[in-house]
Amino acid sequence: MHKISRLAVAGGVAASSVLLLCGPAVAHVSVQPQGEAAKGGYATVNFKVPNERDNASTVKLEVSVPADHPLSSVMPQPVPGWKAEVTKTKLAKPLSVHGKQITEAVSKITWTAAGGKIGPGEFQQFPVSLGQLPENTDELVFKALQTYDNKEVVRWIEEPQEGAAEPDHPAPVLALSAATGDHHGGAGDKTADGKNAAHTADHADGGTETAASTTDTAARVLAVVGILVGAAGVAFGVLAGRRRTA
Repeated sequence: MHKISRLAVAGGVAASSVLLLCGPAVAHVSVQPQGEAAKGGYATVNFKVPNERDNASTVKLEVSVPADHPLSSVMPQPVPGWKAEVTKTKLAKPLSVHGKQITEAVSKITWTAAGGKIGPGEFQQFPVSLGQLPENTDELVFKALQTYDNKEVVRWIEEPQEGAAEPDHPAPVLALSAATGDHHGGAGDKTADGKNAAHTADHADGGTETAASTTDTAARVLAVVGILVGAAGVAFGVLAGRRRTA
């Protein structure tokens, strides 16, 4: 029993040590896609903001959109209790998107508490629609500033370096997956131009016609079988009657 108790204590200490070591890593401001963030496509991402302080609440978040890879479309989703403000900047080189020239792009999104807040032990997610994602990079770095109600500002702006230890305040990094054939970054967007929707409808009609044809064939087979069974029954009845008469 004493050995079991010592093992239990040792296990508890080890587990606590692991949690203490892992704690700071999960408290960073981060960005994750809802589904897939494919190169050349569009995606919805969540900026996840945990509150790291025991005596203060987060009341503001500023996220910078990378200038080296400007995005033609950046739209924040409304978050109850928060006001979103989008800042645009003139582009040195216009973007060509779907045949249109884009001369300015979003450079920063600012969420300010308007009745809401992120209290101690809480986190908040801020969804944003992004596109068109670049095809010449594997990731996008979004530097962020987190402001508390005690005026403290935490700067999540350090870019992680390959082969180096994680910095104390890493910037949120969005990993991009391989480009998809439709360049829409999601199954729901495949029917955006109507062509794929029509293609799908054609397949659906073909499937209906095939099903109808199969049903019709089956009905004909059953009808023939019924006729044959009926004829056999009549013949059997005639033969039976002849045998009784004989």
